[in-house]
Amino acid sequence: MFLDFFWTLREKGLPVTLGEWLALQEALDSGLCGTSLTRFYYVARMILVKSETDFDKYDLAFSECFQAAGKETQVGARLLRWLDKSEMTEPAQEEARNHLNQMEEIQVDKELVEETFRQRLRDQDSEHNGGSFWIGTMGKTSFGNLGGNVGGVRVGGKTGYQSAFSVVGARRYKDFRDDRVLDNRQFQMALRKLRQFSSRLDVPETELDLDGTIDRTCNHGGCLQIVMKKPRKNAVKLLLLMDSGGTMIPYSRLLNDLFQAVHKSNHYKDVKTYYFHNCIYSKLYKTPECENGDWVDTQWLFRNVGGDYKVLIVGDAAMAPEELYSDSGNYRGPNGGLSGYEWLRLVKRHYKKCVWMNPKMAPGHAPWREAETAVKELFPMYRLTVSGLKQAMVKLMAGR
Repeated sequence: MFLDFFWTLREKGLPVTLGEWLALQEALDSGLCGTSLTRFYYVARMILVKSETDFDKYDLAFSECFQAAGKETQVGARLLRWLDKSEMTEPAQEEARNHLNQMEEIQVDKELVEETFRQRLRDQDSEHNGGSFWIGTMGKTSFGNLGGNVGGVRVGGKTGYQSAFSVVGARRYKDFRDDRVLDNRQFQMALRKLRQFSSRLDVPETELDLDGTIDRTCNHGGCLQIVMKKPRKNAVKLLLLMDSGGTMIPYSRLLNDLFQAVHKSNHYKDVKTYYFHNCIYSKLYKTPECENGDWVDTQWLFRNVGGDYKVLIVGDAAMAPEELYSDSGNYRGPNGGLSGYEWLRLVKRHYKKCVWMNPKMAPGHAPWREAETAVKELFPMYRLTVSGLKQAMVKLMAGR
């Protein structure tokens, strides 16, 4: 039953197992959903979705499979404009609270209300405020918002009290997804995982040792004994290499957010940032403009930026094969007699902890993106999303 729904969920990236699907069939056989599509939505989500980060994927799959069933309840933009009465929200909420305080229990026939709602949508051709029949605001109608009828369909407006069993049209969980492109704050939170604390520093003991203080106080019969210790500092040193220009121009804002997040994360022992265009060659640029002459030698970097740095390379690897394999493939500057692929191998040889983040990484080994596939064979590559950056940070810290 609902086999198309199962495959659509899998296509959207939800790891629904066969056991979970059979559990849903048992719930249906037991009559937990009745004949209500709304009840089926919540029961299926409870059984099949294990994390709130997947709620939006579930909503998209549900909408795709059951949109025909909900077609008659789609609300037009004109009707939503009629229902926008934000200035009336506060007095309506007060009236609703007073109304609820006087009520003990109301049994609602949800299927009947939904059918009536669809009929109103077909027939209504003008705005209504007050009253008890049409979709509108205030009044005693079961449809609309700010009204006093418990157990209807809220359309538009903001929820004054939790009486509606159907809220039309909002993707409420899209911000919970862990596969969406990052913003500045999410960069900072993910980069916090890149920590390796060390207390072997020649600094004064200025940090309170809470455990030591408790132990010594207890050993002195409860007389407070303050114990201090040397502060622990993050010993991680980070080298950020970023592709700039060309096919990376659409991601300029994203790269700026990453740059700002890294440099706001003041817990690193050291951070160095350089730029390249398409591939790393014999020069690395000091600014994202990648101007000739405003650079450092890559060999100089190897001599002066030690192999203990964690390296985060950001780029789309969307270069022509000759830019990667030819010793004359660098169109923006010198290549030192080596191909881009050979320079990348030198980077990998010098820095043992190195990952590549790609804002538009193709799945698997895409034959139409030869250069990207070759880069994937050299460096662990992750998509530049919340979950991708977290995986990259774990990889950089592995085996520490």
